[in-house]
Amino acid sequence: MKKLDWEQMGFYIAGYARNGVEALELAEEMQIDVVMTDIKMPYMDGLELCRRLKESYPKTRAIIFSGFDEFEYAKEAIKIEVEEYMLKPVHVKELREVFERIKSNLDREMDEKRNIEKLREYYMQSLPVLQENFYTSLLEGRIPGDSIEQYARNYQISLKGPYYIVTVLHISKGTDGEEMDPFLLAVSVRKLAEEQLAGLWDSKVVTYLGDSIVISQLRKEEPVNRFTDVMDRLCRMAKRVCNARVTAGIGHICSSPMQLALSYQGAKNAVSYRVLYGNTRAISIAETDPQENADLPWEEPYIQKILKKIKMGETGPLKEAIGEFISRLGGSRMSLQKYRILIMELITEIFRFGANNQMNLEEIFGKDSDVYTRAMQLESPEALGQWLKDNCLKMQNVILHERQDSTKSFVKKAIEYVAEHYPDQDLSIETVCGHLNVSASYFSTVFKKETGKTFINYLTDYRMEEAAGLLLSGNEKTYIIAGRVGYADPNYFSYVFKKQYGMSPSKYKMMKLGKN
Repeated sequence: MKKLDWEQMGFYIAGYARNGVEALELAEEMQIDVVMTDIKMPYMDGLELCRRLKESYPKTRAIIFSGFDEFEYAKEAIKIEVEEYMLKPVHVKELREVFERIKSNLDREMDEKRNIEKLREYYMQSLPVLQENFYTSLLEGRIPGDSIEQYARNYQISLKGPYYIVTVLHISKGTDGEEMDPFLLAVSVRKLAEEQLAGLWDSKVVTYLGDSIVISQLRKEEPVNRFTDVMDRLCRMAKRVCNARVTAGIGHICSSPMQLALSYQGAKNAVSYRVLYGNTRAISIAETDPQENADLPWEEPYIQKILKKIKMGETGPLKEAIGEFISRLGGSRMSLQKYRILIMELITEIFRFGANNQMNLEEIFGKDSDVYTRAMQLESPEALGQWLKDNCLKMQNVILHERQDSTKSFVKKAIEYVAEHYPDQDLSIETVCGHLNVSASYFSTVFKKETGKTFINYLTDYRMEEAAGLLLSGNEKTYIIAGRVGYADPNYFSYVFKKQYGMSPSKYKMMKLGKN
């Protein structure tokens, strides 16, 4: 770390870990280009660390230092595609040459991704017009069901399914890559998506209305936890590689190419939730808004916008959407008969929306109120607008409280699960997500938002509190306590305990009990 001028070579030290377990935790927090590691380390050796990194972060280069000139070690290193296997003592000149080679490869890869002319050439070559039109027509629902198979055969497109799901990759405005033309930035994100999703779920990426749309085919109908986690990783990679803040909105699973338009609508709605959960992440509509009924889209875009803003939970945008609707209504010059039909349809859709979200409509509109008659008696568009604001804000408030209660219940279940299973050495975020039937990315976002801690930090704190209590309440050995709070390795338990409390378990016990 000290003998090389890393900045001069084009690198910087992102972090330092004392063992493989800590290194994996660092890799989750940062996007690492190169990892240097010994083979022999406590808790997790270097080969296992490299294997884990290769599984989760295939682009990360690994350099292994070893004092062992044994064929089996080198053979295993080659198997897991280690960049370099260097015998100790390591010479500065040799190490510098290795990093110069890695830097050259990284620069070449980055140049390929960001070279504007190459992106333009790639775009023209990789988007056959007929295939692109076919996919966008499916998203718009414009192809008759009995014609889809024939079109797919003519355009050499495989639609075996049997289940399908649509993901919208939306680039937020004001992204870090402002020096690049927005059109070419979108191409860069699309190319990255195609590279990362190659071979996964028969995914096809198309460009539509400025977004990259991923149409994926699933072999069986199942919770989309793993799918969501892969898309979440793609969003974080887009931030690093393309300098773009990407939100991946994931729609509902459907069982026919004819229903892709409905899955696409759900994916667009999921993207809208970035105002609550932030961008640079994946958001699944099935997890975020399980009540959404994608089969009932409202034909009038102004009304659809009002209903969407009720869901989003922000007062200003809801009032603005109602204002747009009233402005359009006031300038429409429609007949009285058409006005009455519109009001009837408006109230029907509002009531259907309330029922779908399990609201008590009598509490909102009044137990003895004839809502239709009341709305028809309003004598101006302004009066109708005020009536809409009053009642839609009530509905928005109900949804907001229900969402908060649902989130708190969600986190409460996770906390209860930890309290019951913390002695289990295999307890992990994947275990809890499997129990709750949610994706790790969504769970992590919600859990940290509610508790202020990552799940791993919470679990460690809980185990350490339990360990401290056991230390002070009995005379059990440290290795016994380690096992009782979920640690198989007593040495690692002592390491974590000291990191938490600043002293070893034995010293902690002596200090707390007043022993010399």
